[in-house]
Amino acid sequence: MAEAVRTREEIEAEIDAARQRLAASVEGLISQVHPKAIVAHTVEDARTFARGSFEQAKSQLVDERGSLRTERVALVAAAVGGAVTFAVIVRSILRGR
Repeated sequence: MAEAVRTREEIEAEIDAARQRLAASVEGLISQVHPKAIVAHTVEDARTFARGSFEQAKSQLVDERGSLRTERVALVAAAVGGAVTFAVIVRSILRGR
């Protein structure tokens, strides 16, 4: 099997194309690991997570028509009241010592 003979210009063009691809890859890598880029990605991920969590919690308390699900609101209020009561009791016990 005979190898194809390439001209000097073809080899130089191939090397130049490879150099450009390498430069673009290095540039992309640097932009990904730059501290400001990492902070920006982290902040965006946190916002996306918070937005999703808020929408999920909202869907538990509001139905498709936009009205409150009173039984769920009452359940959440009772849970919050229970947690506050528990905290007050624990605090009073600890202060009593």
